[in-house]
This record gives sequence, C-alpha cells and structure tokens, in this order.
Amino acid sequence: MGRLTLEGIGKDYAGVEISRDIDLTIEDGEFVVFVGPSGCGKSTLLRMIAGLEEISSGEMCLDGKRINEVPPQERDVGMVFQSYALYPHMTVAENMGFGLKLAKVAKGEIRQRVEHAATILHLTPLLERKPKDLSGGQRQRVAIGRTLVREPQVFLFDEPLSNLDAALRVEMRVQIAELHKRLGATMIYVTHDQIEAMTLADRIVLLSGGRIAQVGAPLALYHYPESLEVAAFIGSPRINTLPVEVVEIADERVSVRLPGGSVLPVAVSGEGLIEGKPATLGVRAEDFVDAAQADANLAATVSVVEHLGYETLAHLTVNSLDAILTQRLDGLSPLHEGQAVSLGLHGEHCHLFREDGSACRRQVEIGVAGR
Repeated sequence: MGRLTLEGIGKDYAGVEISRDIDLTIEDGEFVVFVGPSGCGKSTLLRMIAGLEEISSGEMCLDGKRINEVPPQERDVGMVFQSYALYPHMTVAENMGFGLKLAKVAKGEIRQRVEHAATILHLTPLLERKPKDLSGGQRQRVAIGRTLVREPQVFLFDEPLSNLDAALRVEMRVQIAELHKRLGATMIYVTHDQIEAMTLADRIVLLSGGRIAQVGAPLALYHYPESLEVAAFIGSPRINTLPVEVVEIADERVSVRLPGGSVLPVAVSGEGLIEGKPATLGVRAEDFVDAAQADANLAATVSVVEHLGYETLAHLTVNSLDAILTQRLDGLSPLHEGQAVSLGLHGEHCHLFREDGSACRRQVEIGVAGR
C-alpha cells in the first residue's frame, strides 16, 4: 500500500511561509506530478514527504499512520535526487546495494534485489561497470535502481531529468512511465517542465506561491484551467491572451469587444463579470480558425515563422494592439514574415478570465477524463 494524505501542511523558515494549507490525497499506485515555477514550494513539499524537512503545521499520513515525526530512514519512501550522487569507486551493483548493506540486509538478499532491479531497468550488462563508464541516462537509471532495491511504498523523484540532454530526457520519461506500469507503485515527481508533467502524470498538482493552484488530470488542467495562472503555465506554446471588454452577459455566453472593435461571443458562464468592465481572453495556439469559419477576426502581421518540420509556429503582431500572438499550423504552412493575415476566433474554443484572474466556467464539454 502507498496511500498518502496531507491535511493543512505548511512549512515556514523563521516566520517566512514556504508552503501553506496543502490538502491533498495521493492514492495507492497513483503517479502524481508536482509542477510550478521556481520558488513555488514543490521541492520543499517533496522533502517534507521524504522527512528531510520538518513539517511546521498540519498532518501527514501514510496508509493511515501519522508520519510527521518519523525520521527519513524509517519512512517507507525512497527518493531519487536531481544529482545521481553515485560512488565513483563502486560498481553499479555496489552502488545499488549500498543502502541495503548499511541496513545490514543479508548478502544473498542484496544480490537478489539488485539483480531484480537491474532486470527491470535494463542494467544487467552494466552491473560490473563503474559510474565513469556510464552515460548520463544509465547513471540516472542506477540512481533509480538504488531506490528501487529498497522496495518502498512511495517513490519520490526530485527533477531527476534536469541534468540530461533533450534526447535523453525523452528516453528517460518513457522509461519512468514504463517503470510505473510495471511496479504499480505510488510515485510523486517534481518538475518545472510542464511537458514532463503532461506526459507522465495521472494527476498534476500545480503549485504557486506555496499553495495548490489546481489539481487534476493533465488534459483537465489544459482544457479547464481554474485561473489565468494555470492556463499560462500548462501548455506549450503559452496560451495567447488579449485584453477585452465585457459587452453583454447571457445565459450560456458572454460577448466581449476585442482590440480593434469586433465583438466575439464566448461560450462561458458570465458569473462574476460586469458589463462594461475589462476581462482577459485566452486562446490556445492551435485554436485559431479560418476567417470564414470565425465568430470574429483579428487583423495581424506575421513577425516570425518557426518551421519545426512536424508543425509551424507563427508569431504575429496584432495590428490594433502591441501584442504578439502565437498560432500553431501544419508543418507545410506557406506563411512568411511580413505577411498580413486574419486570425479567426471561435467562441467555443476560447477561455475568459475575470479581472482577478479566475476563469469563467466553459460551457463546451470537451469530454476530458478526470475533469
């Protein structure tokens, strides 16, 4: 079992709050990713779960047992750090089994566990090598294996891929996802990379300023962000935003005036909005439509075109506003710099945010699991 519950968890240093009012339940076997900008408290929260940081307030339980005061070595959790921290004079097998040796586990049991972990992580041919003879990805797998041999109830990963190059990060993401499927263990993973969060998580916990901004399935956060902050962090490229004015509020739509004067009906709830007051319109890069199919259009000029092969990203200047928007197109798009275009907006594809940054509830059902 590996069910973890956090109730009112907080952490402060000399009166400065780092984390506060964290309420979260992580079910046995779930893969949960803590994500957020630097300084949001995600690593601090992970270290409190590991027992490496004291909890200032609240209660933390593992399978119903309070663990606030339980020392790290007695918690049934294993942590993989950003740094591999392998002993250079030891072989892969010795590095993986060193913690068990310190715990005075029998040699035969250590050998059995190391061999089993090596099989899972595809390290068997490398067991007699030293760290200097390994690639970055292989070293990271050894670090994971060192934790795996302990057979913990909960695995904790603190930005384990940040020291790898782009190609290795993709490879290791796949391997960590496969490891979770094989083990069925509870895993908590910290990253600042929202792509890692979207591809690995059963649920994402987005942290901001030491608090939870939103919890949910990756696509639920993408399609139904609860705030402008969440919408801006989840998704690449970043969501496009435009200042608008609320013109009319109806039962299932809100009409807003775009820069340039066009009126766009947006399929959201108008609760909390006031006619004549400002709001913020959000449009994902892939959600612009052809001008002929649009509810409203924006005149823009192409500033920069990024041809990525599988797709094209066009960065456009809105003529009526000093703002750059990004549009995602297919890889063979013929757009070129300096070209005048008409950006089509469809009200069912847009988000609307109140003055305080909170999101208006979308009326269109995307059909996302875990919404």
